[in-house]
Amino acid sequence: MSQYKIPVVMSFAGNDPSGGAGIQADIEAIASMGAQAAPVITALTVQDTQNVQRVVPVEPTLVVEQARAVLEDMPVAAFKIGLTGSVEIIEVIHSILHDYPDIPVVLDPILRAGGGTHLSGEEMQSAMRELLFPYATVLTPNSEEARALAHEADTLDACAQELLDGGCELVLITGSHENSETVDNRLYGNHRLLETFSWDRLPHSYHGSGCTLASSIAGLLAQGLEPFTAIHEAQEYTWESLKHGFRLGLGQHHPNRLFWARSEEE
Repeated sequence: MSQYKIPVVMSFAGNDPSGGAGIQADIEAIASMGAQAAPVITALTVQDTQNVQRVVPVEPTLVVEQARAVLEDMPVAAFKIGLTGSVEIIEVIHSILHDYPDIPVVLDPILRAGGGTHLSGEEMQSAMRELLFPYATVLTPNSEEARALAHEADTLDACAQELLDGGCELVLITGSHENSETVDNRLYGNHRLLETFSWDRLPHSYHGSGCTLASSIAGLLAQGLEPFTAIHEAQEYTWESLKHGFRLGLGQHHPNRLFWARSEEE
């Protein structure tokens, strides 16, 4: 096999010692899409399945050195961006995206942990809007993040338009936080609603569902799928991961991102 047969996805994310979210979630989801993950650690965290207690950003120069070492050695086919940790790290990620403008970018704008801890203040959100949105092929906020990032909007449709105006090519607003019978994920592009994807609402909450979705989209983009197909297939994979999830701690369930590796008998 040629050494370049397997596409590479570079993921910028924090380390979650519970294994539910962050870089481990990205690695599992990217691998499940048949791609190789190139993990760039942006932060160390103290967290469990209930909440995040502490975030320690990595030195920005170390973040950029991690990324450029790989980019100069391996053919990266997609970027996935999760927890950034600081404004300075957003700035160095911006410098990398600027130098590789043809590589698709999936941006998961993580603002708050599942347990409620705020992970991105207003300064970081402003830097994200200014420096990362213009490079985003797909932005994947949940409905609460969309409202926080689009201050002037009064509806989710208006939120999407404001986010698109920030430079994102496509915006997928996920609906798990909404009070609805089904989970309705709404995809926007070209200044309009393109599609609404409805999924059966599962009975639990999950630690790392957003990471799973964004990383699987990136993995499929790296495989050469066009964005609409990648977004649809990644939602199917994420929903199955949640359906097959399990509870290991006292808080949220873990997605089972490797559900496909088990036989039906198991």
